[in-house]
Parts: sequence; structure tokens; C-alpha cells
Amino acid sequence: MTTAVPPQIAIPKDLRLPAHRDAYYGGQWHKPKAGRYDEAINPGTGQPLGKVAECSAADVDAAVAAASAAFKEWRRVPPLDRAKMLKRIAQVLRENAGDLAMIDAADCGNPVAEMVSDAMVAAAQLDFFAGLVTELKGTSIPMGPDVVNFSVREPLGVVGRIIPFNHPFMFCAGKSAAPLAAGNTVVVKPPEQAALSSLRLAELCDGLLPPGVFNVVPGGREVGAALAAHRGIAKVALIGSVPTGRVVMKAAADTVKPVMLELGGKNALIAYPDADPDAVAGGVVAGMNFTWCGQSCGSSSRAFLHEKIHDAVLERVKARVAHFKPGLPTDPATTMGAIISRTQFDRVMRHVETAKKEGARLVHGGKRPDDPALAGGFYVEPTVFADVRTDMTIAREEIFGPVLAVLKWSDESRMLADVNSVEYGLTCSIWTDDLNIAHRTAMAVEAGYVWINEVGKHFLGAPFGGFKQSGIGREECLEEMLSFTQEKNIHVRLKPAGA
Repeated sequence: MTTAVPPQIAIPKDLRLPAHRDAYYGGQWHKPKAGRYDEAINPGTGQPLGKVAECSAADVDAAVAAASAAFKEWRRVPPLDRAKMLKRIAQVLRENAGDLAMIDAADCGNPVAEMVSDAMVAAAQLDFFAGLVTELKGTSIPMGPDVVNFSVREPLGVVGRIIPFNHPFMFCAGKSAAPLAAGNTVVVKPPEQAALSSLRLAELCDGLLPPGVFNVVPGGREVGAALAAHRGIAKVALIGSVPTGRVVMKAAADTVKPVMLELGGKNALIAYPDADPDAVAGGVVAGMNFTWCGQSCGSSSRAFLHEKIHDAVLERVKARVAHFKPGLPTDPATTMGAIISRTQFDRVMRHVETAKKEGARLVHGGKRPDDPALAGGFYVEPTVFADVRTDMTIAREEIFGPVLAVLKWSDESRMLADVNSVEYGLTCSIWTDDLNIAHRTAMAVEAGYVWINEVGKHFLGAPFGGFKQSGIGREECLEEMLSFTQEKNIHVRLKPAGA
């Protein structure tokens, strides 16, 4: 359900959009070199939010040059001094959380109450990595009395980060924290569908970091491709779809740069017969992230329910999803927002129709809401299908929408084979009161992040990332920060005593 707004955070009544809509690099705002701008659209109303720069490879060249120049000095800033700057930015985010939440609600369609939580999570990530800077340690290797051998960790250089539309501000700020803490400079490509909060972040950070340390270049595929292939980018990190991840990997290969990829998911929730139907139903609904229309790579969009509790859980799920009623994202009372764009809306609805044609049973939703006040936006009711088979499209493809597939199982080995049969392996949620079953299932599923009797939550310090085609690398932990460094070994031969 929607996260309650912390009492100290005031949601403004008015939408205060960023004053700057151009590229930000080198501590200044720059008009796009090709002179192109694109219209930002409010997915909740279909109305325009003003023009945003549509940058090109030439703009990426300029931003990378600025970031490269800044890196020479930023890498020399003492780690604890870098940490102080990041903590100051975290405080600024908390002070502006209401405004930032309202921008994202209008620009990406997620409910404003949930977007306040996003701003607070981003601030927490900045604080977290600021607190880890003294862990950028090397090691020493004993080699005898006449030798000193040790390693040190050094930052990589300029990091390119390509972020998605489902949590624009949280990813822009939070995913910049680890590389900045490690001494790298950053060039961010915000989502072309929802760039406004990233531009507002650049406004808020202006003057808090040395010029060129944090840079934002809005645009579409050309910007992402240029970042991935650029010789001046030392590492590129993407949160996005599997096809986009493949493109980024291919582009990065020409310069042999490392990549960090958090990609798609077709995640399973597994309920055993001893699990409480009420608890399972709560987990099924919470794991789908209906609040932001299921637009999450971690959504548990396949629910495998044992035949003993299947019907009881399904009835409870149907009752619980009624809480999620699409509404205007900028209204604090809204419990479910809008799909990001017309393109994505049409894609979701095609999946709904395909599921019907392939024989799935529609239990709830599956259409636009009837409220005439929402006619201009891109809304889909929370949708639940039962009697789903593993060969159906909605059981295999990531929809990135509010569509839940419920599958009934009786044979454990067959169920586990079905869970692992997709190309994805991001998350899995297991529900049982049997400790032995819980541990064995956790070991059997091919997923990088597993909950037992829990779903959906992330924990700072716990490595988040996927198996198979769900990605490369781990985030939200010490290992993320270390991945933005490279290790150098230093060997010193000492003169013999008395020489």
C-alpha cells in the first residue's frame, strides 16, 4: 500500500518545476548543441509540462570533457571531505522532498505520497555511501623482511549512469552516491519520459559539489548510446530492460569498459500449503507494486500458489486489490498512479488481451478506470489473471505494468522448474512456516535477491542484483562502491639492513 508521508514533509499544493531545461555540465547550463527540445508530458493528465532539451552525442562529448577535467581534482579530495559534501546534499534533498515528489508525480505518474518516500530513500543512500568512504581499503601481502607489498583502491574516472522512468529522482540521486563517494565524477542520462526531477537535482546540487563532478544530459537513445561507447567513460551503469542492457554491453565492449546492469524481472512469489492465506495475499498484492502500476523490475508478477491454499488466497487478493484505485498522481490521497506513456499503456493493454485469448481467467481489472476525470491520462486498473499456464505470454514476458499472473501448483519439483524456466532471475519471494523448506527453496531458485515471508523491501547494505539476464553487479551495498574503483598493487623492495 502507499507509503504514508512523514509528518515533517509538507507536500506543496502547487507544482514547482525546474527553471532550467537544458544540459548541466561543468557547473553550468548549456543549450543542446543541435538545438532540439522535446515536450514533457504529464502521464496523469496527458497535458504538457514544457520543453526539455533533447541532447545529442556532441553534448555527451562536452559533458564527458567537463567531468574528465573535474575528476583530476575530485579524486584528490580526501574521502571524509567528499563524504561531508554528500551528506550536505542528502540534507538538501530532505528539505526539498515535497517539491521533488510533486515533480516526479507529475512527470512519471507515480503517486506523490510514494514519491516522498523516493526522495527520502535517495537521501539515505547518499548518507549510507558517505559513511562507507573509509572502507575504500586495499590489502597488504607478507613477502618477507625486505619487501613491502600492498594494494590501494583508486577511482575509475568518469561514470555514465543511465536511469529509468519508474523512480527518476531516487535513481538519479541515489545511484550517483556510490561512484561519487569512491572519487569518480558522474554523467547522468535521465529518462527521456521523465527528466524534470533530475534537472531539479542539478539545480539543488549547484555549488554543493565542484563544477563538473555531477552532470546531467537529458535526451533519448542517442545520449545513452554515446555514453556507453564513449572512450572518456570509464564505466557505464544502466537500470533498464534486457534488450537495452544488451545494446549497452555491445557498445561498451569496443572500449573494454566494465558495466553494471540492473535489468528486467519476471519474478516469482511461491506460497507453500502451510502458509497463512491472509499473509500470502498481503504479500502477493504488496509484491506487485500496484501503487506505481507494477512498473518495477522487482515486481512479483508471477504468484505460484499451492492448490491447498490457492482459492483462499485468490479471494483475498481480489479483495485487497480494491484498495488500489487509479487517481491523479499529484493528489496525496491517490493509491495508484498512471502508466508512464501512451506507448507503455498500449503495450500493457495488448498483454491483457493476449492473456484473454490464450485462456487466462480475468479475476479483476483489465481495463481503463471509468472515472471521467482520468480520461486524459494513461491508467489501467490493477489486473489479476488466474488459471495461468507457464506457456502463456503473461507468464514469461516482463509486462512492466499492473498485471499479475496466478499459477496453481501441486508438484514441488515441477513448480521450481517452472519458476526457473524464464530468462530472468532478479527476485523471489517464498512463503512458508517450515524453516527447512524455506532454506531449500531459497537455494533452489535462480534469483539474486530472495525474501522469505517478506516481499518487495530493500535493505541498505544487502546486495541487490540479479542472476541470468536480470543483470550484472550488486547495488545498495559496500560492493557497489568498491565496483567503482580499481585495485593497484605496489611492490617495494627495501635495502638490506646495514647496507
